[in-house]
Amino acid sequence: MFTGIVQGTAEVIAIEEKPQFRTHTVRLPAERLTGLEPGASVAHNGCCLTVTDIEDDRVSFDLMQETLRVTNLSLLKPGYRVNIERAARFGDEIGGHAMSGHILCMAPITRIIRSENNRQVWFRLPEAYRRYLFTKGYIGIDGISLTIGEVDGGDFCVNLIPETLERTNMGFRQEQDQVNIEIDPQTQAIVDTVERVMAERAAN
Repeated sequence: MFTGIVQGTAEVIAIEEKPQFRTHTVRLPAERLTGLEPGASVAHNGCCLTVTDIEDDRVSFDLMQETLRVTNLSLLKPGYRVNIERAARFGDEIGGHAMSGHILCMAPITRIIRSENNRQVWFRLPEAYRRYLFTKGYIGIDGISLTIGEVDGGDFCVNLIPETLERTNMGFRQEQDQVNIEIDPQTQAIVDTVERVMAERAAN
């Protein structure tokens, strides 16, 4: 489980392509390496990956075809930076919301509105998932736990404070960039349950 409180970014330093498969290596800061072992879970842009090898500060992860298909990790190149969060432990403070690290889809950035002390960023969610959008609802964007500010059809926005811009890759994201989306699982469960009950009542 993850909390959506991104601990910083890490640079991708190597990518090894294989048939229907990829291994990438990131350089983690010393404070993120403490206690890290092969088999541990680390979220990259919100996507849960498993540590396969550690060599000094170089940590490698395997990405299967489905991960590459669904997430923006397929777009990475050496030199790119990804949001990093180590898996939550029992007793940790949950400052965001519970996240699984399972990416639902990608969404493009459609508009960025900059002001002196914050930034409003708009995204367009694929039609199949728009029913999960609610003003003030939780959403995971590249692994960041955020609150939806406004909803306009399939478009929605979030408002970012300087700390979020400094700590995460949202500080250098541009329009048309693709971000990973994880819908709050409680929102998904409620919407899906209500839709199923309504459909059953209509059928009767």
